[in-house]
Amino acid sequence: MPRGAGLSIRGREAQARHLLVIDDDDRIRGLIKEYLARAGFRVSAAADAAAARRLMDQLSFDLLVLDVMMPGEDGLSLARWLRSLPGEAGRTPILILTARGLADDRIAGLAVGADDYLAKPFEPMELVLRIEAILRRASPRADAVSRIQLGRCAFDPTRGELTRDDQPVRLTQGEAQLLRQLAAAAHEPVDRLALASDGVEGGGRAVDIQVTRLRRKIEDDPKNPRYLQTVRGIGYMLAPDG
Repeated sequence: MPRGAGLSIRGREAQARHLLVIDDDDRIRGLIKEYLARAGFRVSAAADAAAARRLMDQLSFDLLVLDVMMPGEDGLSLARWLRSLPGEAGRTPILILTARGLADDRIAGLAVGADDYLAKPFEPMELVLRIEAILRRASPRADAVSRIQLGRCAFDPTRGELTRDDQPVRLTQGEAQLLRQLAAAAHEPVDRLALASDGVEGGGRAVDIQVTRLRRKIEDDPKNPRYLQTVRGIGYMLAPDG
């Protein structure tokens, strides 16, 4: 069980990092999420490997905090699967956090590709410092475009990810591309045919269909949109907060 709570807020550097905590113990998972959020990280959580896989299908994470002993697929198997993925996803840093702290257990965790191994009980500050050390060692990512706030929703143009109340909202590739195009010209009207020619197949009518679907995901009242607005005679405009 984690001990202590004296965490300092890390500010902008941590806030840009999105972590996934995977632990089947509801209480421990909640505490870890709280500690890391207080340290300034964005944090999502999953109770088992299946839930973690679903989240990773929708979102990209900068680091996983992974328990070993879980019902169903265990943490070592999940880490092995992650390392088998091609590209950047397969290089996602992993910190194994588990009650199994013997030398053989640590070796097993590192052997499947974990970047570090921390045994329970642990000090929250040590967890934060280990995560920061792993992230420093990881290959630097390109500077991310700032997330765009759309009321209860937020859109990350770099990753093509939409969240609502910090929960992932599934987007099709076409919807994500359309939002990227509108976000790149935020507060400015974009011609609907230009949107179609830049990546939406099927012409202007396909753009209209994509916009209708996006409004259902973004707007509190899709029939009276606040954020994804129609500009008569031209096309559409994204009007984010701020």
